[in-house]
Amino acid sequence: MRNVAFLSTYPSRECGIATFTQDLVRELDKIKRLNQPKVIAVSDDNYTYSDRVIMELRQHDRQSYVSTAQAINHSDIDLLMIEHEYGIYGGESGEYILDLADNLEIPFITTLHTVLPNPTAKQKEILEHLGKKSTQVVTMAENTKPILQSVYNIDASKIKVIHHGVPSRAFESQDVLKAKHGLAGKSVVSTFGLLSPGKGLEYGIEAIAKVAKKHLDIVYLILGQTHPCVKKESGEAYREKLMNMVETLGIKDHVRFVDKYLTKDEIIYYLQLSDIYMTPYLGKDQAVSGTLAYAVGYGKAIVSTPYSYAKEMLAGGRGLLAEFCDADSLAKAIAYILENPKAKKEMEARTLKVGRTMMWENIAKQYADLFFNTFANINLADSMVI
Repeated sequence: MRNVAFLSTYPSRECGIATFTQDLVRELDKIKRLNQPKVIAVSDDNYTYSDRVIMELRQHDRQSYVSTAQAINHSDIDLLMIEHEYGIYGGESGEYILDLADNLEIPFITTLHTVLPNPTAKQKEILEHLGKKSTQVVTMAENTKPILQSVYNIDASKIKVIHHGVPSRAFESQDVLKAKHGLAGKSVVSTFGLLSPGKGLEYGIEAIAKVAKKHLDIVYLILGQTHPCVKKESGEAYREKLMNMVETLGIKDHVRFVDKYLTKDEIIYYLQLSDIYMTPYLGKDQAVSGTLAYAVGYGKAIVSTPYSYAKEMLAGGRGLLAEFCDADSLAKAIAYILENPKAKKEMEARTLKVGRTMMWENIAKQYADLFFNTFANINLADSMVI
């Protein structure tokens, strides 16, 4: 059987890509045509890893990229999956990853967690180079395919769309979960993820203040700790700004902060008790959002700003799009859902239909098919060499 390894951040490092990779490899364990996938962990500190991690790449040590490539070449790994996000690799825009790619002697596939339509010269150079050297490139949204072709010159035949996966969990009913948190009879709106200024939560809070004037039962849950990079640079300034806003607007009874790094079970738990999931993000080019993927996976009514991933996932009446940096627009969308229960139910049904296809079981099968097609093509190419 073949050996696949993932180059990625990995728990105990707190990072969305780490969680993504952990979910995927655990699901791939159940596919018996592969040996248990291994992980080469990208580390920027000292972490405690499970036995699945067979090597560590030191994020900010350029020599580590070359030595890691050489170690991979001398291992029994047949195929490397590079999880790509500019911020998890060293150098300008994560350029050190190219040192690894250029020294690898085995095939690799790159999974893209960010696709920018207007990259800097360095960002373009990195992704273009990875695209050229990769046997395949995985993206999580259809709308990024033309960008990858026109901006990064990646061959269309290399590009494969596989949705962000969602873990499957069963919990008690929404009413039971609400009661456990003192939210019985409340209309719950939630946003979760690592806090940073780009999340636009100030507009979400302002929108709740507007809706609360009519809907006295509304509660907004802001779930998650401050992003480690933001915390290192500016401490809790952003969270404190948001909390001061809540105080100034007089809506302390309508907004709750849950300041912790949420486990997958906690994320799904809070999603299940929510009536509306909101992403008021500011970055219009965001190609994928793990938090929005989870909300779609669980068939929630969703209100979002129209960043690229949201436009794709909420098409066909699967949610409502509000304007960027516009609390009035967000408030109008929230109020519409609260005041139109039939429309809310139809929205949830349409979202759940797509969400069911995004469960990790289905996504892992698509990755496994991609691996075996890659192995077959490599074997075919090798047999044609005279």
